[in-house]
Amino acid sequence: MNVRLESGWRATLQSEFDKPYFEALTAFVRQEYATSTVYPPGSQLFAAFDACPWDKVKVVILGQDPYHGPGQAHGLSFSVNDGVPIPPSLANIYKELRSDLGMQTPASGNLMRWASQGVLLLNATLTVRAGQAASHQKQGWEDFTDAVIRTIATQKQQIVFMLWGNYARRKATMIDEDLHLVLQSAHPSPLSAHQGFLGNRHFSQCNTWLQLHGLGEIVW
Repeated sequence: MNVRLESGWRATLQSEFDKPYFEALTAFVRQEYATSTVYPPGSQLFAAFDACPWDKVKVVILGQDPYHGPGQAHGLSFSVNDGVPIPPSLANIYKELRSDLGMQTPASGNLMRWASQGVLLLNATLTVRAGQAASHQKQGWEDFTDAVIRTIATQKQQIVFMLWGNYARRKATMIDEDLHLVLQSAHPSPLSAHQGFLGNRHFSQCNTWLQLHGLGEIVW
């Protein structure tokens, strides 16, 4: 199957596109876009990969589902388009950045500036029906994104994985901590941020690791 994707990712993941689960997933997603309002827009479905090419990946931040409100999702986990109000989870991410690194809170919730520096902002499920959280789970996306995580973990070294919340933390079993830095905490959602996300200092730990391995820190 020919998937329109950044060339490095396409070459690396080609075997996934030819598997039966991905063909079934493709049929499901096409039907959903044809009959319902689905986010993100189809042209931005693989935006996380296009914004952070395979050969540039230094950090992986894993989310679960795209935002399901109008104009929010644009293909990058936790990120929203310019001009869209900053969602609560992202507000807590910015709060931790301010505490950890002394940064001023950005006016925009668009995280393309992170992606362009090598941060893969990956949702476990890449599409969602409008107003229906988790509506596209268990249709095959998780198989695909698990394959992405495993491929990064086995074909690269010294990657920083930020796993926030129980769902993301379960992915740690795919990652060799002798080769990579795995940072785990509670999710930044208002329901759990005070249970270990706020104060986790993941951003400074990430940059210390990247500097130690000569990879260049992220300007968060």
